[in-house]
Amino acid sequence: MKRTLVVGVDGSPESRAAADWAAREAVRRDLPLHVVHAWLWQPLAHPLVQDRDAEAQRADDILREAEGELIHRYPGLALTVEFFSDMPVPALLQASKGAEMLVLGTRGHSALVGFLLGSYGQQLIAAAECPVVSVRSAHGRPVALPELGEVVVGQQGGVEESAEVLRIAFEAAAARKVPLRAVRAWSLPPVYGYSPGSMWIADQLGGLEPYEKAALEQALEPLRLRYPEVDVVEHVEQGSAGHVLLTASSDAQLLVVGRRVRESSVGMHVGSVAHAVLHHSACPVAVVPHP
Repeated sequence: MKRTLVVGVDGSPESRAAADWAAREAVRRDLPLHVVHAWLWQPLAHPLVQDRDAEAQRADDILREAEGELIHRYPGLALTVEFFSDMPVPALLQASKGAEMLVLGTRGHSALVGFLLGSYGQQLIAAAECPVVSVRSAHGRPVALPELGEVVVGQQGGVEESAEVLRIAFEAAAARKVPLRAVRAWSLPPVYGYSPGSMWIADQLGGLEPYEKAALEQALEPLRLRYPEVDVVEHVEQGSAGHVLLTASSDAQLLVVGRRVRESSVGMHVGSVAHAVLHHSACPVAVVPHP
């Protein structure tokens, strides 16, 4: 059974851009697309005139308008729509269970100002079980991207830790028939930041940079065998991961980063690298949960 791409719509230009990006991605991968709108009637405590039927009709119109636009633009797309009588975050978390990815729209200005991600988007990216793609919009359409731009992925940790992040990136590059740039950023460790064992291995390899290159090659090896058609550019650079990834993806079609699945006393977290690229990347960003 094919997995599904899920996109949330709310009638805004940002969500229309997300729906358009998701539809193109679904066609590119030959996957079905599921369009979701959530609305919950909540009477206000203060004396404003509210018409429940009119608001319910507007909610239905949002979903049908999105459906009509996508059918018109992508006539071969396998498309379904669903209305949830719930708040957006729990509705989209429920709709995206078992999905290939969840796609969200976000408002963007310049690279300096960055994304206006919104609280819903941050909550969904932090809690979703599947990858979440944040799509930047311009006038209700996805921001124009280089047709031959690379897919860029940030690789951290070891083979198992980065396997799912790399899989998503390899699949995206294979679907687009473009190269994949695998980026591993590294910094000089604090005095006690590396264990004696890892420092010994680094010394045997001739220093920290060769050690980082070897770690990247080892993580990529299983995916290279699985996706032999994908040309891979290995990119190892000293610096903060967020800065290195933003520079490397300046002309990319998609940037893929990981999010470690862990919960603290104050709830779920996106992570510092994902947070940086989500707010400043010029291209769509896929955030992939991993152990």
